[in-house]
Amino acid sequence: MKKIPKWLWGLITVSNIIIIGFIDLITGYELNFFLFYFLPVSLAAWFIGLGASVGLSVLSAIVWLVADVFSGHTHSLHFYAVWNTLIRLSSFIFIGWVLSHIQQLLDHQRKLSEQLQVSLSEVKILEAFIPICSQCKKIRDERGNWQQLEKYISEHSNTQFSHSYCPECAKKAMIEAGLLKE
Repeated sequence: MKKIPKWLWGLITVSNIIIIGFIDLITGYELNFFLFYFLPVSLAAWFIGLGASVGLSVLSAIVWLVADVFSGHTHSLHFYAVWNTLIRLSSFIFIGWVLSHIQQLLDHQRKLSEQLQVSLSEVKILEAFIPICSQCKKIRDERGNWQQLEKYISEHSNTQFSHSYCPECAKKAMIEAGLLKE
């Protein structure tokens, strides 16, 4: 599915607010379309980001106030109209913040999952059968080239080697060097 550009989401959400505001205006103050303003704010938060959702929250609150005032709704005090607008603005901003935060967490989770998949695929390389020469212990890689055991494992994992002798090989080397008798 093709990703919709952010500017188009912005256009969609602003036009939705205007349409909702117009419907709110023509239906009057008795029918409340408050919840419908959450849709464009939520879309902006999810697809564009927190900044866009805050901007659209302010626009939604203003459009709602204008629709409320021009619908003939009279308040006993202007304070109530301002109070209602601020409450709506706060709720729009809160919903936008929550949804943009959830989207950020999902993006972070998706990136961690991708990193985990890469790590698992690297581990799987070492879990498979490894073709190794029974004489010199070189390993045949994916391209068919023969590599020293240490080089192959170092390239396919985070393993580093330090070399020393096991007790049996140390004893054998000492005998071969004439430093120890059997």
